[in-house]
Amino acid sequence: MRIVVCVKQIPDPATPGKLDSETNRLIRPAEQILDDTDRYGIEVGLNLAEQTDGTVCLLSMGPSGTMQGIRQALAMGADQAVMVDDPSLEDSDALTTARVLAAAARRQGFDLVVTGVESTDGYSGVVPQMIAEFLEVPALTFARRVEMDGADLRIERQTASGFDDVRSGTPAVLSVTAGAVEPRYPTFRGIMAAKNKPIETMTAADLGVAQTSGQRVVSVEPAPERQGGEVVEDDGTGHLRIVEFLESAKVI
Repeated sequence: MRIVVCVKQIPDPATPGKLDSETNRLIRPAEQILDDTDRYGIEVGLNLAEQTDGTVCLLSMGPSGTMQGIRQALAMGADQAVMVDDPSLEDSDALTTARVLAAAARRQGFDLVVTGVESTDGYSGVVPQMIAEFLEVPALTFARRVEMDGADLRIERQTASGFDDVRSGTPAVLSVTAGAVEPRYPTFRGIMAAKNKPIETMTAADLGVAQTSGQRVVSVEPAPERQGGEVVEDDGTGHLRIVEFLESAKVI
């Protein structure tokens, strides 16, 4: 099985971010890390590849930088990586991102495209479904459990009230929730091997794709500071104050 796993490099959340004063965009440093939520998709991809004697190709869109995040993903066990790095794609929204990733996956060839549910620096939550639409394949979304059922995939799709039992053949797009599996830690051997694994870099022109929709940050304002709460000293009637508060909030 040929498995393509979409991953993303993001600025380290532990480091305070900076905004470009002219565009209000987040300045992405050269050293970016692997989005932690993508580790679950990588682990699922590796597990399926081991079961089917398949391969795992990482696919990422954004500034390459030092490739620190991509090397982290390769060290987990993926075979190769493809980076779509093109300044013309700056300010791309979810629609253009999905179109580019779909074109790159189609170019690589795939039986299964695995993604996370959403990136921690975007939170749109719609890219996996859009990729499936562009590729014209089924979308198996919000999978909290994934297994092979013969030649087909079977997932438990997380819902607000429980889960759905979903089965599908391939090719397909699969989005995995955090906690679906326990991601493996890169070994020293894996870290060393990652240095020699192939990484292909391409542009939007290589894929025959142009930015068709984008987004612009008009302004950025600091979030309001959290206000201090009210302190009530109980003189024997504190319960009445609680009831009054709950009534004003229309809880009771």
